[in-house]
Amino acid sequence: MKSLVFHFSEAYREEGFLSWLQEAQVLDFTGLEGCCCYCDPEARKKLEEAFPQPLPRLRWLDSGDYHYLSHLLALRETEPFHLVLLDNHPDNQDAAFEGVLSCGSWVKEMEGENPLLRDILTIGPPGCENEIPQAWLDKRRGERVYVSLDKDIMDKAYARTDWTQGGHSLEDVKKELGLLAQSMEIAAVDICGELAPSKGATPEDLRINMETNIELYQFIINNLLK
Repeated sequence: MKSLVFHFSEAYREEGFLSWLQEAQVLDFTGLEGCCCYCDPEARKKLEEAFPQPLPRLRWLDSGDYHYLSHLLALRETEPFHLVLLDNHPDNQDAAFEGVLSCGSWVKEMEGENPLLRDILTIGPPGCENEIPQAWLDKRRGERVYVSLDKDIMDKAYARTDWTQGGHSLEDVKKELGLLAQSMEIAAVDICGELAPSKGATPEDLRINMETNIELYQFIINNLLK
C-alpha cells in the first residue's frame, strides 16, 4: 500500500481524491465519537487498534482537527527519529483536559510520550523558522525524520482549511520536503488540512485541495518515498 487514509469527514470523497488514489488503505471512522479536535481515551483505543501493520509511510489524516494522529502514528516507530512539522500553528499547547489528546497539544504530548523522538523542528508559525536551516540539516545528515504537514501553512491559493493559514506556496513546501529528502532518511510523511462540505467547503475549495493533494502525492512518492 502506498497510502493510508483516515476518513472522518467526507472531504476526500467529495474532492474526488479517494477515487483518484491508487493502492490506498482507507480507515473509515465516520461516526466515531470523541475524536474531533479532542481524542478521548476510548476513541484513541479504537483508532490505535485499527492501525495496519506494517503502516504505509504516507498517511492522509483528513482535516487539522485530527492532526493528533501524527503522535499516535509516530509511537509505532521502532528507531530514533526527528520530527519536522510544517504548520501554521506549533501544536505544543498544554492539554486542555488531563489525559485527553488534542490537535493543539499533540506535539507536547509527543515530547513526553515518545522515547525515540530526538528533536522537533517547526516551520511556519510566528516565532518559528520560516524554512529549514541548512545548519540543522547538516548536523542530522543521514538520520531519520518523520515529516508532518498541515496544509494550513499554505496560502489560500494552494489550500483551503478551517484554521488560520500562513503564506507559503505549494512550491515552498515542496522545496522544504525536497531538502529533507536530500539530506535525511524519510521515516514517514503525514498530511492534514482538508475542508469538508459540512464545514462550508465550496466546489472551488474542494478543487484546490484536490489539485494540491495530487501534486503532493506525486512529489512525495517520486522524491521522498521512492
